[in-house]
Amino acid sequence: MCAINHCLNPAGATTGAWVDASNVGHAYVRAPDGAITSFDVAGEGPYGPEGWGINPGGVIAGNYADANFAFHGFVRDADGTITTFDPPGSTNTFMSGGDCINPAGLIVGVYFDAGSVPHGFVRAPDGTITTFDAPGAGTGPFQGTGANCINPAGTIDGGFTDSSNVNHCFVRYADGTFTTFDVPGAGTAPNQGPVPLGINPAGVITGFYSDAINVNHGFVRARNGAITTFDVPGSVFTLAFGINPMGTIIGFYRDASGVGHGFLRIP
Repeated sequence: MCAINHCLNPAGATTGAWVDASNVGHAYVRAPDGAITSFDVAGEGPYGPEGWGINPGGVIAGNYADANFAFHGFVRDADGTITTFDPPGSTNTFMSGGDCINPAGLIVGVYFDAGSVPHGFVRAPDGTITTFDAPGAGTGPFQGTGANCINPAGTIDGGFTDSSNVNHCFVRYADGTFTTFDVPGAGTAPNQGPVPLGINPAGVITGFYSDAINVNHGFVRARNGAITTFDVPGSVFTLAFGINPMGTIIGFYRDASGVGHGFLRIP
């Protein structure tokens, strides 16, 4: 049996997934006092559900696989009520990271259509789902748009892959307008470019990018668009995963001996 934590809210409640002795998956929520509640989603297969994000009100967003290993989204209210969902036309629906749900209950993620093209979506608490594509996103299989995180203001960060299979970043504001951006030094060959993975309440974004020789580095983008790249001293590659309201960045790096380490980058 094993368990994986995916997210921690300001009150100290966590959510994630666990696997039982029969290799069946389940989701859980752990209260600040240590009490753990396991839960399942109607229609799930043996892979089970995963809680990916939990907001200050205790609302959980996640995904689960059905018996045919098609993925769907779910939201679990603080009272335990579970609602499943998929954007229109979705064959697989995913969320990832603790910032996939904001304090207002807006949920973001990515879904794949029948042509294996990914698109972004945002789901309102009333169940209304808005789908979107970033300007410049490709329309071929596994090209397209993915929404990663949403902050309290409703600003979404995410990535898109163009028709040449190069990665880029976008910011989608609450009014639906977009800003796209790249990171200085990012490679421009297929599967290279930047990947944003976190946005804080001030709109500061962090992530990583691969350069022309496929080495990964961290970056942070200020709200005014200024971008700073960084590497952990002694690293051969750096991955930045998340950022808190104070601008502290968490991530992972590997040293020249191939050993992995965690890091905090203080502003």
